[in-house]
Amino acid sequence: MTKANSLVRIILLLVGILMLMSTGVFAETANINDGVVSISTNPTPEVSTNQLKAILAQQTAWVFDARPTGEYAMSHIPGALNVAQKPGTPTSEYISDAAEIERIVGDKMAPMVLYCNGPFCGKTKRLASDLLAAGFTNVLRYQAGAPTWRALVGTMQIEASAVNEVWANDRTARIYDARPDTGQNLGENIPRSIGLPVSEVTAAKDDGRLPMEDHNTRIICFGETGSQAKALADEISKNAFHNVTFFDGTAAEFRDAVLNEAGTDDAQ
Repeated sequence: MTKANSLVRIILLLVGILMLMSTGVFAETANINDGVVSISTNPTPEVSTNQLKAILAQQTAWVFDARPTGEYAMSHIPGALNVAQKPGTPTSEYISDAAEIERIVGDKMAPMVLYCNGPFCGKTKRLASDLLAAGFTNVLRYQAGAPTWRALVGTMQIEASAVNEVWANDRTARIYDARPDTGQNLGENIPRSIGLPVSEVTAAKDDGRLPMEDHNTRIICFGETGSQAKALADEISKNAFHNVTFFDGTAAEFRDAVLNEAGTDDAQ
């Protein structure tokens, strides 16, 4: 190779780098929390994880979980609502009932965000199409969905009916009591629960209370209040556990949910 050819190659390489820089390839890496799925066939615009977080914090839009009621009860984004299935539709093509959403929202110009089970789930797209056909004009989707929320934000919420189901059917689940006093003196201790105040999460990684060899383990947190339970769930999620929910009620209400399904014998 001659010196002239080598020089030409170097110049072409430099030109290529400058062109890439001009297109933003070497710009600061985008934040995954600001990303959307952007599938061309989607019927409505999308919001990112950060945008949904802001919407929920500021309560600037209705947020609907477009999944079945039982799935919503087991694990949903805190602050989201859920309605029943559209009558006459098959499970394989599940659609939430747009008429029920219209009854709740009222104003067809009100902003709303829909989410379901991520990029490959069609529930929000089907529901968005129904809502547009019904005359709603400000429908958005969080198409990244529940899996992405779990991965990037972590904390999900569980309802009392799902607490019943987990208690009866999933003996591998870990139930954590966020109260510094586990409630034994109050007569509110929950059988099979593990005392874990938020201040002890790091220690629990070494003393066996947290399942360090299976970060997929289903985890439910409860406390004296929903905010105490959520604080523990948030802290556990920050330690790479991604199947974490909190119960937004009191310890007594959590115990009632357990007793409704588990029966008094198991709760002694």
